[in-house]
Amino acid sequence: MVNSLQATTTLHNGVEMPWFGLGVFKVEEGLELVNAVKVAIKHGYRSIDTAAVYANEEGVGKGIREGIKEAGIAREDLFVTSKVWNSELGYESTLAAYETSLKKLGLEYLDLYLIHWPVEGKYKEAWRAMETLYKEGKVKAIGVSNFQIHHLKDLLEDAEVKPMVNQVECHPRLTQKELQAFCQDQGIQLEAWSPLMQGELLNDERLQEIASTYGKSVAQVILRWDLQNEIVTIPKSTKEHRIVENASIFDFELTEEDMAEINKLNQNHRVGPDPDNFDF
Repeated sequence: MVNSLQATTTLHNGVEMPWFGLGVFKVEEGLELVNAVKVAIKHGYRSIDTAAVYANEEGVGKGIREGIKEAGIAREDLFVTSKVWNSELGYESTLAAYETSLKKLGLEYLDLYLIHWPVEGKYKEAWRAMETLYKEGKVKAIGVSNFQIHHLKDLLEDAEVKPMVNQVECHPRLTQKELQAFCQDQGIQLEAWSPLMQGELLNDERLQEIASTYGKSVAQVILRWDLQNEIVTIPKSTKEHRIVENASIFDFELTEEDMAEINKLNQNHRVGPDPDNFDF
């Protein structure tokens, strides 16, 4: 059982990745962002997830530096993720994008670097660049985001290094069971973005009923469900009380019956773009 905020899963290359982290999608540059990252680290978070397209890597980097100082920890205690955007998918352009992200973040390395979307005809060249970065020791782990099973199979045909992580939209209305089974079979760790369905699930009556039996919030129940499904999760918040509340999920465990009830909420419903049909 995952029983602390610092608990980790071991990726297939031996790198330890926290099960729980902070996402910063749609959080703009500025004091709110810096404080959110700093506060999360101060309260024990050890994983921070950003991306080039979020246009907030500089603020994330500042929050990391301030958080490290306040928490009295080392850079090595943190797990930092960023992603290469679609316009930069290509061999040389992906290598350059990595250096740009590092510079903006003010870091010497990333713990995890992901291909953000499976742009047809582009992601294989980008993956070659990811493999180069990995082999040269510039990044601890490499992976993909929003890849379906067929994308992964296609990538694996030519890959020398297997992706360590696949970060996808995942929540009780999009449980991704088939994809997770494939990833587990391949030794690829599944990670959930938008685990709370951008807040849409917080008013779900069945989830509210389950939450009340544990004396927990719906968000806490969903995030606990992620962990018990062995899915890494990175809820987004900028408010200190919510950052603390989201992470207060290590003092209870959902029963098998409740896990099954939550699984039944699946409708294969997305709030984000469809990885098989996007145009950006």
